[in-house]
Amino acid sequence: MHELSLSSAVVNTVVKHAEGRPVEVVNLRIGKLRQVVPETLDFYFDFVARDTVCDGAKLNYEIIDARLRCKPCAEEWSIDIPHFRCPTCGGSDVEVASGNEFEVESIEVGEPSAPLQDRPAGDLEASGNDSEKEEAECIAPR
Repeated sequence: MHELSLSSAVVNTVVKHAEGRPVEVVNLRIGKLRQVVPETLDFYFDFVARDTVCDGAKLNYEIIDARLRCKPCAEEWSIDIPHFRCPTCGGSDVEVASGNEFEVESIEVGEPSAPLQDRPAGDLEASGNDSEKEEAECIAPR
């Protein structure tokens, strides 16, 4: 269920950087040690992204293998199951070298919606709203 809070964090980060532009794709780097279920993250992301610039955006994932590094001899190795002994020197003084990531790597954004003055004139007539027509007249280029 931690995917809900992760989705919220992704949306908050992306909204800050999108600067009002609609987001089409969010590229994530996720380490295997994070134990994130992509399908669950997709579900919660769609829910949290509603009515934001992320609404309808697609999540792309780069899954980072879990790797450990032996501090004394600097050996690095991939792990499938937790085995915290260095295969080279047998030491147990190890650290996580990769696999604990959860990063928004990049976003792809579209063009912002056209401002009112850049819309075709027919857009305002069709609405029938006099206040929009008055506002358009005030901001229209001279």
